Amino acid sequence: MTPRYEVDDWSVSIDGVDVLHLAQEESIFGLANGHVGWRGNLDEGDPRGVAGSYLNGVFEEHPMPYAEDGYGYPENGQSVINVPNGQVIRLLVDDEPFDVRRGTVSTHRRRLDMRDGQVHRVVEWTSPARRTVRVESTRIVSLDHRSIAAVRYTVRAVDGPARITVLSEVLANEPLPSDHDDPRVADLLRSPLRTVESDVLGTAATLVHRTRESALTVAVSMDHVVTSSASVEPSVATEAKDDLARTRISVHLEPGETLEVVKVVGHEWTPSASAATLRDRAEAAVGAALREGWDGIAAGQRARLESYWECADVEVDGIPRLQQAVRFALFQVFQASARAELRSIPGKGLTGSGYEGHTFWDFEAFVLPVLTSTSPDAAEQALRWRHATLPHARERARTLRLDGAAFAWRTIDGRESSGYWPASTAAFHINAAVAGAVQHYVRATGDIAFERECGVEMLVETARLWCSLGRWGDDGAFHIDGVTGPDEYSAIVDDNVYTNVMARRNLRAAAVAVREHPDVATALGVAATDADTWDTTARSMSIPFDQERGVHPQSAGYTDRERWDFRSTGAEQYPLHSHFPYFDLYRKQVLKQADLVLALYFAHEAFSPEEKERAFSYYEELTVRDSSLSAAVQSVLAAEVGHLDLALDYLAEVATLDLDDLHGNTDQGLHIAALAGVWTAITAGLGGMRDTEGGLSFRPSLPEQIQRLSFGVRIHGHPLYVSITPHAATYLLGGGPSLRIRHFDDEISLSCGVPVEVPIPPTRPAAARPEPPYGRAPRPAVVAFGCEDARPIPAAPSESTERI
Repeated sequence: MTPRYEVDDWSVSIDGVDVLHLAQEESIFGLANGHVGWRGNLDEGDPRGVAGSYLNGVFEEHPMPYAEDGYGYPENGQSVINVPNGQVIRLLVDDEPFDVRRGTVSTHRRRLDMRDGQVHRVVEWTSPARRTVRVESTRIVSLDHRSIAAVRYTVRAVDGPARITVLSEVLANEPLPSDHDDPRVADLLRSPLRTVESDVLGTAATLVHRTRESALTVAVSMDHVVTSSASVEPSVATEAKDDLARTRISVHLEPGETLEVVKVVGHEWTPSASAATLRDRAEAAVGAALREGWDGIAAGQRARLESYWECADVEVDGIPRLQQAVRFALFQVFQASARAELRSIPGKGLTGSGYEGHTFWDFEAFVLPVLTSTSPDAAEQALRWRHATLPHARERARTLRLDGAAFAWRTIDGRESSGYWPASTAAFHINAAVAGAVQHYVRATGDIAFERECGVEMLVETARLWCSLGRWGDDGAFHIDGVTGPDEYSAIVDDNVYTNVMARRNLRAAAVAVREHPDVATALGVAATDADTWDTTARSMSIPFDQERGVHPQSAGYTDRERWDFRSTGAEQYPLHSHFPYFDLYRKQVLKQADLVLALYFAHEAFSPEEKERAFSYYEELTVRDSSLSAAVQSVLAAEVGHLDLALDYLAEVATLDLDDLHGNTDQGLHIAALAGVWTAITAGLGGMRDTEGGLSFRPSLPEQIQRLSFGVRIHGHPLYVSITPHAATYLLGGGPSLRIRHFDDEISLSCGVPVEVPIPPTRPAAARPEPPYGRAPRPAVVAFGCEDARPIPAAPSESTERI
């Protein structure tokens, strides 16, 4: 297939403008820093797919509609909203509004540069009155200045004199798409912001609003630097009222003359500070950025990204489109989190309003391992946000008659915001994901201060939860009944293996933590016998095994269920949850996403190589991948058990998920956890990297289409570089004290600055390639990457909307 976006190592570009695909492109060209997010809307605001200007943590609260109420159901939901949008810059040429749907567009190119963190746009447009102008704009959401986004906008008269008017705006209460049928909710989300004040000072203006129900106050301020090569200075006037602030800039240009406007926009919000304080903060941020100037803002952006890429970069020789895709994935994960600072990382980042702006379990399970290895400061801040939600998690546990803390399945501020309890409240495995992220972060960074201040408490409270959630059986084993694992086509099951092995890890980690930090444990009210109780519970955890089939069932009795009739299921009937009742899905063997296979990776030390190979083959036949989270994990396990061609096909699918809009919903925002999975499929799959109690281990193996693969990870603040060819791997420690790692079965000692090259043993011949469900083969690398030597597989996943 021909890629929609131009293939380049460090950029994503597209020529032309297609109004029908604008919404998807707005997600691709969106910019963010973890605090502010701007969708890649056209500067002029129209046409557009979905308007998008977000502040992390700003939401409106609304009633949760239920057909029938029940105990413990959340009373209120949360939905992300648009904050006042400062990216709009409208253009009039001799009173003709610039609109790509009118007149003639002879050039239109947009380019996301992943090294300078900017989106560049070039347009040459002839108005219906036949006057041609060239417009160049560059957009930044600053990684240095947390609240700042900026645009440099230049207009050049091409073929004759023209009266140019630029209208630079901040616009509030832009609507978002909504799935809510309840008129109460629709009304709240239609116009969620109430005006508090509007101010003008010279070329600057500030709007301050407050959400109607969640009572969050938002201030957005803008100011401008205007220059022109025209003989007469431009006129500039600013006004502001209620939902609109506008600066009007007018000038007469002769052919070849230009008008340049640098627009700087500051964003602040708070649940508590006064409107005046918030206004002052936004205006001060704009003033500081203006003093630095456009060149300074751009230089700071590039420097921040150079520092990030120095360790985070992944190099792939042999498949150019994979090279582009993995850098796109890493760029998006970084900009979703870099300046979040005690905020969550939503499932769509700040690129769209999909999932209503909520954070899910995949934040800790998929995204945080990438940040821990590539941007540990961002990982720490994200974990500290989760720790800050402990009061809500404790309250939720008390509501559920449980001990400890039960973290929200989907949330913005830490309170549960899901009304479908079988796939939310019952999915207690999120608590093990939180604990696992804590354990991995502390192990990788050595951050004892975080462990003592936050980590021990999170491990203790989740351990308490598991002990109160499970029961001791007559068989002497500890059972966890009535829970839902990662696979959302199963629910309310007993002894879900993924949940149980992850809970076991959680309990053991808590026991270790309280013994290492007894003073912290005492302050948390941990009894002298608690650590022993957690160890005993972990040792006794029930892990079902089907002796007849030689595999672990996904949950107790799962392998005895009737299999789904895949051959009678048409391509148009995927995703299954949109075409079949859940009760039917729940009682059959069919998987929306990897579940037991996810356990094989996350709890890799709990399973033998033979158990992994048998289980991967068994569950491969059942997994339809109606979730964007599945392909990456299946790629990792396919590589581990020796199916490198299959691993590459799954990698191809997840790497192009958003770039090719495979699920048909990239218009709602990018799939941040799936993008994180691209890195996981590379490093843990082809690189064979595993985090173990004894340190990092590697078992690299490359498919024949890749000649060289290299990546870096940070260990205790220092980079470890890994370079892999078909026959050898080279490890280089970039700083710090010596480090011991494992390469296959050999232990290697690394010293700073001394590369160590070791051979890669021949790959063990794999058994026959396992077959996926009929019609659900992974997207082939030959299609996604254009690899002529890759094994072609005709059936790819249907392009259908899905939810995590």
